[in-house]
Amino acid sequence: MRRLPVYILLDTSGSMRGEPIHAVNNALQILISTLRQDPHALETVHIGVITFDLDARVMQELTPLDAFPTIELTTPNSGPTFLGEALRVVRGKVASEVKRGEEADWAPLLFIMTDGKPSDTMTFNEEVSAIKSAGFASIVGCGAGPSADVTALQRFCTSVAMLDTLDGPGFEQFFKWVSDVITDSGRSPEAKSADTTQLPPPPSEINIVI
Repeated sequence: MRRLPVYILLDTSGSMRGEPIHAVNNALQILISTLRQDPHALETVHIGVITFDLDARVMQELTPLDAFPTIELTTPNSGPTFLGEALRVVRGKVASEVKRGEEADWAPLLFIMTDGKPSDTMTFNEEVSAIKSAGFASIVGCGAGPSADVTALQRFCTSVAMLDTLDGPGFEQFFKWVSDVITDSGRSPEAKSADTTQLPPPPSEINIVI
């Protein structure tokens, strides 16, 4: 069965230290558990996780749901938010991991969560155009908290959501909604295209900007 690759980029900069990163760790496990309850997702969805702060790191290679391990995200005490470098890394992973040709995977999905703005401005500006041409079916951004630069996400995401706070309930609702987006995409991936913006309705805690 064809795979549905899903990439998740998570901000682990210093401003996420403490309760916010703890909440993201819990919400990520809720996402995996929720997806595992869907038989079709269990057969098709593969997830990769990339974090970004003063660097961008592959925390988990593209992995099937039933083999996805528990991962623990950490943050530095302080530092920049290299979102541009994270976009560069995920483009490289798509190029090496997503199958093309006769046994092609479905077009991948990309989800990004940040509570700040890109610090690597030059790299970010370069990657804005490049990521749009990477073949993603949808790119969903989430600006979390009052310091999130939603305008930056709007430059390359097909949809942008906002969370007012950086607490556990908000992140849980966002990741549960992400599971709805993934399962909805998995049911009819042939209908998805690079400019897909139709998403399932979000919970009340999430405000859709675009």
